[in-house]
Amino acid sequence: MGVRCEPVLYPSVGALLVSGNYGAWDVAVVGFSPARAQEWDFTALLLEIEFGYLIPGDSSMSTMADVDRPGIRVAVQEKYQPDIFLSRTIKNAVVVRASSLAGTLEMLKSGRADVIFSIKPSLFEISNQLPGSRVLDGRPGIDPHAMAMPKGRDLGVAYARKFVEDAKSEGLVKAAIERAGIRGALVAARE
Repeated sequence: MGVRCEPVLYPSVGALLVSGNYGAWDVAVVGFSPARAQEWDFTALLLEIEFGYLIPGDSSMSTMADVDRPGIRVAVQEKYQPDIFLSRTIKNAVVVRASSLAGTLEMLKSGRADVIFSIKPSLFEISNQLPGSRVLDGRPGIDPHAMAMPKGRDLGVAYARKFVEDAKSEGLVKAAIERAGIRGALVAARE
């Protein structure tokens, strides 16, 4: 396109979305939801970030089916997509919340939680801080991600939609995931 790209980093998705209302960015990659689509224009899905569970090495749990049982305490970072998803789907286990992902790890280490629920890339990252721990196989759901733009930029959205589909079909998204070494992120299906 011949347009300079300047990455702008934010401490949270909430801060990113608020700043977008004031023109601080032109395009972002964020989790897609129907509610967000009321405020932003989105491309097709770009990535699927898998949800998952991290268990300590001495856990008796071995499958995801072992998690949703009475007496099991599932730690999750409050007010983020994993919390929203877990709150809708967990039936028997008890959800315990922490203000940060590091807080969920402390809950697990101290015995106040039996398992952590989050996005798999984060779980694989924090598993290094808990020797013997592992991320359970399977995925209870996904956090879908797409490119978002402020409403009213029709030409830009059309370009971004084609760009995303081309990047997926040409293997660029898969190559970027592999280059970054992100486990638990998958290329979304082409539309």
